[in-house]
Amino acid sequence: MDRQALAYRIRAFRKLKGYTQTELADLLGVSIAIVGTIERGTRKPDSRMLKRIADALGIEAEELIPVPEARTKGE
Repeated sequence: MDRQALAYRIRAFRKLKGYTQTELADLLGVSIAIVGTIERGTRKPDSRMLKRIADALGIEAEELIPVPEARTKGE
C-alpha cells in the first residue's frame, strides 16, 4: 500500500469531516504527533489503527485505502 497516498486520503477525509488533527487525535486517544506523522506518511498505521481512524471519521476502512491506478494497454 502506498504510504503517501494513504496519508493523503486520511488527511482529506479528516478535513472533509471538519476535524482538526487535535480533534482526531482526541477521538483516537493518541497524541497529535501520531496523527501528524500518519498524515505526513512517515508512519503507516497498522490495521487496527486504520479501523479506528475510519470509525472516528464515520467511514469504512476500505475507503481510506488508495485504489491503484489502472494500467493502460500496452504496458
